[in-house]
Amino acid sequence: MSTIAHTPTDQENPMTALYTLDAVTKTYAQKGREVQALRGVDLAIEEGEFVAIQGPTGGGKSTLLQMLGALDSPTSGAIAFGTTNLTDASPRTLGRLRAGEIGFVFQGFNLIPTLTAAQNVNMGLEPLRLDAAERARRVAEALAQVGLAERADHLPAELSGGQQQRVAIARAIAGRPRVLLADEPTGNLDERTRDEIMALLEGLNSDGLTLILVTHDSAVFRRARRRLRLEGGRVKDVTAWA
Repeated sequence: MSTIAHTPTDQENPMTALYTLDAVTKTYAQKGREVQALRGVDLAIEEGEFVAIQGPTGGGKSTLLQMLGALDSPTSGAIAFGTTNLTDASPRTLGRLRAGEIGFVFQGFNLIPTLTAAQNVNMGLEPLRLDAAERARRVAEALAQVGLAERADHLPAELSGGQQQRVAIARAIAGRPRVLLADEPTGNLDERTRDEIMALLEGLNSDGLTLILVTHDSAVFRRARRRLRLEGGRVKDVTAWA
């Protein structure tokens, strides 16, 4: 399988963790009370890892994923993406990282219903300001990689749930990110389709793409090579016995 995932160049330091979290906390107000979503999280994730995060509802999983995606900032502590400190990076730097280094996949697919599969993938490339020929090439590559080359001209309503999620994954990888962040990517799928999507994600990870996903599904959780439990805002590595 050919891959369009990011591969480190000779100039990149292979010893530098892709993510480093140091004493990260996140506190916010909810209905007049203070909620501590994250409590002093220390975590390092290496390039190429497949990490699954599980925990109870309200345990901080989505908050942590938003931090990793440079969509939110901690109340205290520091988060680094490679050599970039996300905690004090400029909005321009964060936007560049989200556009070209970090891919996102969500439970709800988030496709534009009036656009074809190819057009939805193409929309994901808009922030990169590529020329039309390069965008077309990346769209075709991404759809082929997820097995939907022949469905490029289909609207979301003409696709199954699993195919819609494949389009969403194609949109996420077309920009050639270093990491794919997936929030309950199989939550809306039946068991057979779930396994197909997981096999696709595992293939992307085998090709070098770092994969970090949040899931309630224990079957999905057990497939990860590294498994983290997040409960009460604290992270525990349970890889050895999960």
